[in-house]
Amino acid sequence: MMLKTVTYGAPDAPRLLIAHGLFGSARNWGVIAKRLSDAFHVVAVDMRNHGDSPRGATQSYADMADDLAEVLDDIGRAHVLGHSMGGKAAMVLALSRPDLVDRLVIADIAPVGYGHTQSHLIEYMRKIDLSQVKTRGDADRQLATHVAEDGVRAFLLQSLDVKAQQWRLNFDVLDAEMPKIIGFPDVAGQFDKPALFLSGAASDYVLPEHRATIKPLFPAARFAKLPGAGHWLHAEKPREFEAAIRVFLSA
Repeated sequence: MMLKTVTYGAPDAPRLLIAHGLFGSARNWGVIAKRLSDAFHVVAVDMRNHGDSPRGATQSYADMADDLAEVLDDIGRAHVLGHSMGGKAAMVLALSRPDLVDRLVIADIAPVGYGHTQSHLIEYMRKIDLSQVKTRGDADRQLATHVAEDGVRAFLLQSLDVKAQQWRLNFDVLDAEMPKIIGFPDVAGQFDKPALFLSGAASDYVLPEHRATIKPLFPAARFAKLPGAGHWLHAEKPREFEAAIRVFLSA
């Protein structure tokens, strides 16, 4: 499945592939991708069943890793940065096709299963009466009856095409495959090149006890936290996130 890509920077610069998280898209990463494009040829993807990429029947990490591998088979080996769901897909890619990955950056996720389903957010997005939506503000007012956090609503509504009055997400598959998305597959292999696990200091997604799972798979893993950031660390602390990425990738 050839994913929709958005590219930034000179084609002859070192390549950086960015894989977004659940309910996200390449456009969520536009600001950081543009800023990093002074040093890298940045390729941001819409993951399957998100944005303008094709719709597929599954959302397994094996399939998502294969999608990313197809992009890299086309453009060449690259550094890979993945956040949340995209981070898990990036880990499976690095373990199964280490030949395609130079350095690996995993943003606020570990190779473990989690208990918090996100299906309630799908339910809330589905409840919006799109026939009554003429502006993003119309959708925001409807969503606010279910989702109190301004930042979460703003993030989710980036996937709403207001003009077309439709979501750029395949809710049916994402909902059905939620157990796979919040889980993590049994994977063989080892990625022994540099890997940075960068997490938000206010997030509970990457815990000290996860290191015992991470290190056998990623023996060269390094760990860092961004003070004052939660799970959406790249959106909450974009400058600090960007600086950490630059230091790691240019080391």
